[in-house]
Amino acid sequence: MKEISAIELAAKLKSGEKLNIIDVREDEEVAMGKIPGARHIKLGEIPERLDELDQDEHYYMVCRSGGRSGRACEFLIDNGFNVTNMTGGMLAWEDDVEVEN
Repeated sequence: MKEISAIELAAKLKSGEKLNIIDVREDEEVAMGKIPGARHIKLGEIPERLDELDQDEHYYMVCRSGGRSGRACEFLIDNGFNVTNMTGGMLAWEDDVEVEN
C-alpha cells in the first residue's frame, strides 16, 4: 500500500495540486474539522458508495490515526482503485482544517 505523511500531503495541497482526499472518519469526528476540500465518506459506507468514485482518479485516504484509512485503502485496492494512505491520520495533521456547519 502506498503511503504519504501528513506533511507531504499538506505540501501538495499548498502547492495547488488537485487532490482527491477522502476522510473515512465518523460524522462527529469530521465535525471537529477536516482537511480543506476533503470528501467525507464513512469507512462503513465505502462499499455501497463505490459508484461515487472514479477508477481513473487517485485518492488519498484519511482517518484519525491511519488505521481505518488503511483498511479503506486495502478494500479500494482490491476493487481496482489507485489510493494512498495518509499515515498518522488527522492526529498528525498540523495545517488548516475546515469545519462544516
